Amino acid sequence: MPHSRDREDLAAFILRLRSERITEPRLLAAIEQVPRRLFVPGEVPNAYADGALPIDCGETMYGARFAVGLVHALKVEDHARVLEIGTGSGYVTALLAKLAARVFSLDRYKRLLRKADERLRGLDLLNVVLEQDDGRSGYITGAPYDRIIVHAAFPEVPRAFLEQLASQAYLICAVGPGDGEQQLVRLQKVGSRFEREDLRTVRYQPLASGIAETL
Repeated sequence: MPHSRDREDLAAFILRLRSERITEPRLLAAIEQVPRRLFVPGEVPNAYADGALPIDCGETMYGARFAVGLVHALKVEDHARVLEIGTGSGYVTALLAKLAARVFSLDRYKRLLRKADERLRGLDLLNVVLEQDDGRSGYITGAPYDRIIVHAAFPEVPRAFLEQLASQAYLICAVGPGDGEQQLVRLQKVGSRFEREDLRTVRYQPLASGIAETL
């Protein structure tokens, strides 16, 4: 049963986004159409609050403002093919699915993928392909992509993703040491190189290797 305050919390959240100049109509519509309550732990009083939240398999999900900020920075167009590495709860996946033509989302954990699949199907979001994979080499099956987002950090710019990106496409990920602050960067493919824009300082976990055999 949705929390009785969810509608009020959503309205306040949308007003906050507008005040911060996140006003793209398609994104705001997606936020309204994807109930965040379905994705957060049941005991959380405000589904649209800031701050990371624990989910299964020892993982976490972003606070609402940060999650929406990532999707906004990705500049997803309606024809886009998107690769997401790190499905997690599936909330960002759901927003991407509302905005893009096709989404390919990878995660190391079967349990997270199973629960995300249930949530996405419950919202009739059928343009998503979920795969158990660590994503270190991207996902050549769905390439080329117009957008790639990686919810993890690389020690340096991940040039291995260049060949899976379409011309002028964007990649968002964190770049920096695994044990300290990193820069969240937006990289645009221009020919055989990336043009880099630093978005903000973050602390992400390094991109893990291999899949979980039991979870």
